[in-house]
Order: sequence, then C-alpha cells, then structure tokens
Amino acid sequence: MRDRPYIIAEAGVNHNGSIACAREMIYAASEAGADAVKFQTFKAEDLVVESAEKADYQMQSTGREESQLEMLRKLELTNDEFCELKRVCERSGVEFISSPFDLKAVDFLSQLGLRIWKIPSGEITNLPCLRKIGSLAQKVILSTGMSDLQEIQRALEVLEYAGTPRAMVVLLHCNSEYPTPMCDVNLRAMETLKSAFPDLRGVGYSDHTSGIDICIAACAMGAAVIEKHFTLDKKLPGPDHSLSVEPPVLAEMVRSIRNVELAFGSGIKQPSASELKNIAKVRKSIVASRRIAAGEVFSEDNLTVKRPGTGISPMKWEEVIGKCAERNYEKDDLVDA
Repeated sequence: MRDRPYIIAEAGVNHNGSIACAREMIYAASEAGADAVKFQTFKAEDLVVESAEKADYQMQSTGREESQLEMLRKLELTNDEFCELKRVCERSGVEFISSPFDLKAVDFLSQLGLRIWKIPSGEITNLPCLRKIGSLAQKVILSTGMSDLQEIQRALEVLEYAGTPRAMVVLLHCNSEYPTPMCDVNLRAMETLKSAFPDLRGVGYSDHTSGIDICIAACAMGAAVIEKHFTLDKKLPGPDHSLSVEPPVLAEMVRSIRNVELAFGSGIKQPSASELKNIAKVRKSIVASRRIAAGEVFSEDNLTVKRPGTGISPMKWEEVIGKCAERNYEKDDLVDA
C-alpha cells in the first residue's frame, strides 16, 4: 500500500454469480481509477446454517421468501472463476482482493497468490480465520463494523501472535448498517482508532452510506484506505446493488479523492509556485496621495497605500514617514525613498 489513499472498489457479490459480470466490474473499476477490486470467496454451505435469517436490508432488496443460504448460493463463484478474475485484474492494472469467509477460502486465496488480505467486519471475531490469515504474515486490512475497542484489540492480538505485526495492519472504521444513516457514520472514530492503536500501518474507512461524500471526508481526515461498494447497475436484483454506486459515480469519487490527496501538500506555509506571480499585482506599495515637491516631508497627508506591490511595502510605513522627498512626485507615483 502507498502513502496516498488506497481505493478499493468493492465488487463483493454484485456480480450475481456471473463471471461475465465480474469481468465487466473489473474493467469498470480500472477505468474509474481504483487501486483494487475486491470480491468475496465463500461456499454458502460453509458460511451459514440453513435456518439463518437474512439481514433486514437483504430482505428489503431480495424478499423474505428465500433463506440467506438460498440467496448466497446464487452469488457464489468457483475457484476457476476466481483464477480468471485475478488474471483479468493483472491485465487491467488493478489489485485482485477477495475476502475469505472460511479456512478453505484462505487456503485457496493463498495458493492463488493474494498479496493483501481484507477481513470483513463479520469475521473480526472468527478466531480460527484470523489466526490462519495472521500466520501468512502479509498485509491485512481489517474492517471494524459492529465492534468496540476491546474486540479490535483482541483481533489484533490474534493476528500479531500468529505472525502478522500491527505495522502490517490497516484498520477500517466501518458501520455495518446498509445503508448507513449519516448520524451513525461517526467518522471521528478514525481518530480514536489512530490514538488507541498508534503502531498500525494506518487507519481507513469502509463506506456503506448511499453517496460518496463521506468517503471524501474520510480522505480529508487522513484515511489510508477507502473502500466503497459499486455495481454496474443499481437496479439489478441482489442484496447490495441498491446501496452501491455505479461506475460514473465511482470514477467521480476517485477523482475527488485524488484532488484531496493533491491538496494535502507539504504542510510548509509559503507562497506556492502558482501564486508567486500574483504577489506584485494584489499587494500594495506606498504611493503619493497628491503632488509632492522635492524636499517636502513625507506624512500621512501626502502618502497612501495602493496597488501594485512593486514599490516600498506598506510594512515600512513608519520608516518612510518623516523623511524628505528627494524628488518631485505626482499623484499615484510609487515612493522610492
């Protein structure tokens, strides 16, 4: 990961189980300027029990008739399809990331050559999975939705004890309501995470609000990573499409974040190269307010301050007052005493 905000386009399960749709999502994320595309690797039978209920937002978007297990079966991709998606990412110049939801998925993604491990909020208490990922000693991005500092501390301890030091971990502040109400975003929690865990690689933000404003705000607060759900079409059937952004909005988000990144600057307060040329035009000089004869004493009655700033600075006003004019001045002549 780089010092600039690392932008993850969260494809998740918005491919609806279609490899063709997943490929198109990679192309769209690359075109938008994202650094990575993230999918989810799971087998429905290994993820939920048959009686597991859907979340409220999933019921609203996919109905109450089918179970969570039935819904997830439709959203699976095969291992061969993930292999292809990784190749498509490599050709498209974006990082392939996929969140594992069980130990078999960790093994498969490790063999696939995954370089960055994204642990979703729901797995922050999955000790076996945390331990296995931690043993790989690679970069980890850990979402912290629904968790408190004690749970985050415990997850970091598991990763660290298994072999992944905190200096290789980025924590993402996250709210796991879909979509997240603005009043519950709590961006200041990013500062809390930075303070509580100062030895991290960084702190970022995973967004579930309906727009892109909060992602840009998080970037302005110094987020190391920004993650945002996207879809090819918000009207597609499936649990996450309605809360995701479409490619044009994703591209707008990336552009805005990159602009904020550029605007950070060096922190040194000095005139920039672009504004130096304006100094003489907008600052002022000491000038004659009326005709002044040689030998006349400069005073507040015959001097004033006007643009341009190519003469004596008004900051030297007290040094000029009381001196004698060495030549004649017409009104608005720059004083050269």
